Amino acid sequence: MRIAVLANLKHNAPTWDGMSPDQWDDLDSPKTVEALIAALESGGHIAAFFEASILPPHNLVEKLTAFQPDLCFNIAESHFGDGREAQIPAVLEMLRLPYTGSKVLTLALALDKPMTKRVLCYHGLPTPAFQVFEQADESIDEDLLDTNGELHFPLFVKPSREGTSMGISAESIVHSVAELRAQVARQLHLYSQPILVEQYIEGREITIGMVGNLRLTVARRINERTAPNVLPDTLVFLPPLEVNLAAYDASEAGIYTNRMKVEMAEAFHYVCPAPLEPELHDQLNLLAAAVFRVTGCRDVARVDFRLDAAHDNAPYILEVNPLPGLNPGYSDLCIQAQTAGWSYERLINEIVDLAAARQGVPDDDPMVFSGRHWGKYL
Repeated sequence: MRIAVLANLKHNAPTWDGMSPDQWDDLDSPKTVEALIAALESGGHIAAFFEASILPPHNLVEKLTAFQPDLCFNIAESHFGDGREAQIPAVLEMLRLPYTGSKVLTLALALDKPMTKRVLCYHGLPTPAFQVFEQADESIDEDLLDTNGELHFPLFVKPSREGTSMGISAESIVHSVAELRAQVARQLHLYSQPILVEQYIEGREITIGMVGNLRLTVARRINERTAPNVLPDTLVFLPPLEVNLAAYDASEAGIYTNRMKVEMAEAFHYVCPAPLEPELHDQLNLLAAAVFRVTGCRDVARVDFRLDAAHDNAPYILEVNPLPGLNPGYSDLCIQAQTAGWSYERLINEIVDLAAARQGVPDDDPMVFSGRHWGKYL
């Protein structure tokens, strides 16, 4: 197949005075793109990279029209807007071009953590109690109060629509009303978006990576009793990865901070597979599959959990990432795949094969298709 790799590189991102120093930490590096191209070529495909922007000088629409891909490998994050990760897939759908991974609605939903949590709550899936702040002095919702009507500290403060732990540091954990207001005000100023405040779950941090698709119907409300209904053979669970928080300095406060993901990425401390009791491991897989299904993920995703140390390691869903990082050196999903015995090349080509099969894209002779039948495969 002819495959267009679509990503946003950090060095192509816009800059302005006063921007947050971590503004583009979720964008990709040339190393990741080069690895993707090499992996796809190892699978017998013709692959080329395109900066995922319709604006000059990148002119994605014109360049894709000229390249005529059979499939697009999408890892584009985009730059602006509350649904920015959905922007390039929306363009691809307008062009009737098939692409890897989740579709427009899922990508917009998952980027907005509060909206995702509302979906999880509707389906009875465990996620920390939360409130969204658009102003620092908003009144406190009952959801954040304990049985005595007092704020249930500690609380955790983070931007609603960012990845790569942007905005997350030791100061994200707050223990008083004054700290809460100050941290919300700070993040509102830095990120110009609603701020999510949720109950802080102290305990181990586990991520479950999945490759595949779900084809079975799920009940309207999913809980521990019904979750097994969402496990067909087509969804592969990669070995669970645990962030080894104890290996980091106390200044990181026992959380997976932006600094750890960016400045210390090459020296990432983790345990994979994470040591889990079989029953807990099964429960995490079931919950991850349920999240995959109710948020509409496709082909690949990662679900992050916290295990509540104060309540027998009860799992809480932090978020779902339908556009997980694919840096071969340190991205969680790549580490999990390697632990499973998969090469990076196999991981990338599995995602391609899943997307192609799901959308009916031919994979026999790349010169036969050559993008001439756009629209038939969506």
